[in-house]
Amino acid sequence: MSIMVKSDRGLYQDVIIINALGLHARSATKIAKRAQNSKSKIWIIKDGAKADASSIVDILTLACEQGSEITIKIDDQLDHEILNDLVKLVESGFGE
Repeated sequence: MSIMVKSDRGLYQDVIIINALGLHARSATKIAKRAQNSKSKIWIIKDGAKADASSIVDILTLACEQGSEITIKIDDQLDHEILNDLVKLVESGFGE
């Protein structure tokens, strides 16, 4: 498990996509549903590309296959529980 990092621009944590299908529509939906409950923006970042975590389409544009390293970033520290939930979701292979 990676370590949550606090910066002047919010909190973030790096995680690896472990499930064989990568970050596909079903898993993107799980992320988006959780991110939509945030107080501020939550981002998924891969190779410098940034996607709004509350948007399934945005997430899918990142094309995250198995083994991809992504960063989950929150703009407001009040959303740290959502960050933790999203990290657990990815680390569990989205329950698949």
